[in-house]
Amino acid sequence: MTYEHLFTPFRLGPLEVKNRVVLPPHGHVVSTLWGSDEEAERHIGYWAARTSAGWVDGVSAHVRNIIPPGFEPTGVGAQVHGHFRQPWFVDRVGRLSEALHADGTVMTVQMILQGGMPQGASPVVSGPVINLVPHPLTRDEIDWFVAEYRHGAEQVRAAGADGVEIHLNHDDMLEYFLSPLTNQRTDEYGGSLENRLRFPLRVLRAVREAVGPGKVVGVRLNLREEEPGGYDVAGGVEIARALEASGVVDYLSCAIGSPWGNPSYIQSHHHKALDFAHLAGEVKKAVSLPVVYTGRVTSPEVAEQVLAAGHADLVGMARAHLADGELLRKAREGREDEIRPCVGGNECISRLLMEKLTFSCAVNPTAGRETQLPDPVTRRRRVLVVGGGPAGLETAALAAERGHEVELWEAQEHLGGQLAVATRAPKYDDYAAYLAYQERRLDRVGVKVERGRRGTAEAVREHGADTVVVATGATPRSPGIPGGELPHVHQGVDVLLGGPELGEHVLVVAHDDHLAPLAVADFLGERGHRVTLVHGTSTPAPLVSRYLLGSALGRLDDHGVELRANEQVSRIEEGRVDVRHVYSHKVRTLEGIDSVVLSCSGTPVADLHDELLTAGVESHVLGDAYAPRRLVWATRQAYELVGTW
Repeated sequence: MTYEHLFTPFRLGPLEVKNRVVLPPHGHVVSTLWGSDEEAERHIGYWAARTSAGWVDGVSAHVRNIIPPGFEPTGVGAQVHGHFRQPWFVDRVGRLSEALHADGTVMTVQMILQGGMPQGASPVVSGPVINLVPHPLTRDEIDWFVAEYRHGAEQVRAAGADGVEIHLNHDDMLEYFLSPLTNQRTDEYGGSLENRLRFPLRVLRAVREAVGPGKVVGVRLNLREEEPGGYDVAGGVEIARALEASGVVDYLSCAIGSPWGNPSYIQSHHHKALDFAHLAGEVKKAVSLPVVYTGRVTSPEVAEQVLAAGHADLVGMARAHLADGELLRKAREGREDEIRPCVGGNECISRLLMEKLTFSCAVNPTAGRETQLPDPVTRRRRVLVVGGGPAGLETAALAAERGHEVELWEAQEHLGGQLAVATRAPKYDDYAAYLAYQERRLDRVGVKVERGRRGTAEAVREHGADTVVVATGATPRSPGIPGGELPHVHQGVDVLLGGPELGEHVLVVAHDDHLAPLAVADFLGERGHRVTLVHGTSTPAPLVSRYLLGSALGRLDDHGVELRANEQVSRIEEGRVDVRHVYSHKVRTLEGIDSVVLSCSGTPVADLHDELLTAGVESHVLGDAYAPRRLVWATRQAYELVGTW
């Protein structure tokens, strides 16, 4: 592909940016710049591996909070002391700046103060999923914060970074003042747009004075607010014009979505790559300031389309660079088919928030581990991988890339395992693209793939591999519900493959804490079925964060899917189903059910592994064959295993 815009330099205030790609703040999910020395090195190493971008907004730094003694801020991003007051701020941000500047990459710092934790303009909540009422700032507290932002900007200048971005969106305290929804003040800081902007503009002017000449000052801005009562796109354009008129802003970084909704600002695979870019174009038409657009810019081709259409001057690409830090280099060299695609599953967020696990990218297990690469191979092995699902594919590819001789057997005629079935669900196209990439990758690194070959213990022993990896996956689980053997009861896998006739009213049994039951219900609802989804948890998919769940639930509501929480199906009969409340144990009967579909995870298939161990063969089991989980678990296990060889 010819990139007429993407790799051209751009003038950003006093700075020259070498290309049109911006990496928005996201490194804090990988590692923290503010923790131990090891964590800081990991953070710097992550960004240093991605200096092909022209501009890295590489530091998410929170401003110190002002709270009474004993009050404890809670929630995502809650802070007390902040980052700009830490004694090592200048040193660590300076080292990161040096690492990026060495490759001619611009580096800026984003200044954040989450709203409602506890500060805000008024005691008003911003949306339906967080109901912590803010403390309305006094005039003295506003003055205190202006001084605190000024100090933070002075620290940025001392560290040698290239500028500051003010976080004026996504439930920041400053957005609480900007928004007509959350600002109900009657003093000089509330009412008209001029008044609602008074506090943010005081901050911006203080920051501009503190950073001095030669630095940039920008704003991260919502193009619209998602909750009724907030500003719309026309309001966003009006705000953009006012910011330009202030004379203190060098650029506007524009995004779509809320921290909870449909879409969230970290848009999931339920949304197409170019769904919202045209809204940034409305801002670009209204102002002369440079405009950055961020939101599902998933590939260099998509980035070029945004620029060519005139929607933005630069594009933000965060998760795409998690998935493949080399994507720009590959695009320059015409190797687009070697770019590992992001699937938009937001595991990079959900793992941290919902399961308190360390960071891992579902498709790129090396992301965030750039400073911890495995030791070189000392012995070349013959490796046999049995099973071509996500775990087997990643294991085979990584082993071959490490220099081992690898063969992969798959019992089916196609690769991908359960993930290939999941791509039949609506809005799972990105997963299909990932599987296609994995197949190209196997071919590129010389893995011998045999489809339609089942791995028996005898065949494996005859093969004589040094190391065997059993990645034989799982079979769909039947939870043992009385009546579950009736002919109108089906597995979700079979439904996605288009097998059974279901009738009008379909009840989906959810024994899975992630997206699978919702994907099955979406599939059925899109085909016109009346769908009831029964889940024993208080929230469907409790391991999915609010940065993705809203898009899935929005689709289900569009289809009229009924969600029944805190219930388990206790009996299935012809035309009816009994459900039992998991806490009160009260049983209710649902009538008029034509079919029941089970979405109940899987049962591991690991017999081969056990047989090989008994026979004295070196065997490893991973992926769903060990315990059914998700794509990110499979790829992480593959990375850790292959790194030991």
